[in-house]
Amino acid sequence: MTIEGNKDEADRCIEIAQNAFSAGNAEKAERFLLKAERLYPTARAKELLTRVRAAGSTGSVPKRTPPSSPSAEDIRRRKTPTHQPPQREYTSEQLEAVRRVKTKCKDYYEVLGVTKEATDSDIKKAYKKLALQLHPDKNHAPGAAEAFKAIGNAAAILTDPEKRKQYDLRGEEPAHATHTHHQYYARGFESDLTAEELFNMFFGAAAFPGGGPTVYTRRRAREPEPRDSHAGIVQLLPVLVLVLLSMMSGFFISEPVYSLSPSPKYPVPRETVNLKVPYYVKENFHTDYQGSLKRLEMAIEEEYLVGLKHACQRERNYRDSVAWKARNFGDSRHSADAQRLRMPSCEKLQQYQR
Repeated sequence: MTIEGNKDEADRCIEIAQNAFSAGNAEKAERFLLKAERLYPTARAKELLTRVRAAGSTGSVPKRTPPSSPSAEDIRRRKTPTHQPPQREYTSEQLEAVRRVKTKCKDYYEVLGVTKEATDSDIKKAYKKLALQLHPDKNHAPGAAEAFKAIGNAAAILTDPEKRKQYDLRGEEPAHATHTHHQYYARGFESDLTAEELFNMFFGAAAFPGGGPTVYTRRRAREPEPRDSHAGIVQLLPVLVLVLLSMMSGFFISEPVYSLSPSPKYPVPRETVNLKVPYYVKENFHTDYQGSLKRLEMAIEEEYLVGLKHACQRERNYRDSVAWKARNFGDSRHSADAQRLRMPSCEKLQQYQR
């Protein structure tokens, strides 16, 4: 049992002890306080234990008032009830299932409890079993929501052949000590679908009709390659430098010199000499702009290509998402449609890179 789990159990024991002491059951209160001390010693438990023992030795333990003669204090409490939400219960098996995923797994295969040779069918079967155990509407143990998301990520990555291949290759790299446990077994790979969306794909939206409102937020689709996380910043640096130089050479013009799309303010069309990238300038550009045209057009081309790369990545993410859904539902027609989806930004980018 981890320290975090011990602390949660100790807090529950203290709450039970407080309720028992208030009800006049000093023996039960002392028993649960001793258990709390064994699990996770705290000053709160020691102080309450001292009060319970002192009250027991002096015979001043609070007594239950017989139902036939309620005290004024009981009547006051009944009239002003505390509006505390009831504590949701969970079993030791549910808590252990959460702890296994959060603290004992070193990769997505162990998260799902399958081997690295597991087939697509094995992975889906393991996910379905764990999803029913860990869904937060059914499992109220601390950390159940995080564990539920982890098995969703594991199933999504391992049922995608390309991402599974990349994930396995990443596993051969040494882990860094600064990584959290989640970062270690995730290796930077997470699903573009939320845990709830993936669950609904397997079971339907009404799997737990009586469940509470569990809220999940959708992540923006991103490439699972953290090693290249600084590449975008490095690519943008030349753009920023060149734009800054062009602005400085133009005597600090407050407004942009150009626009990549036409507008009433930028009506005059132009194109760069090198890549023939279209751009638009103001009517007085020829007389007012005193900077280096070559540098300006280099910045325009760099900005245009970076924008194309981002648009191309979004198109690929969308196509992969459609293909993944079709593949997991066994819909060959939609899978073929996904492969035929046009990606105009990617096509333009290929033309410029030839």
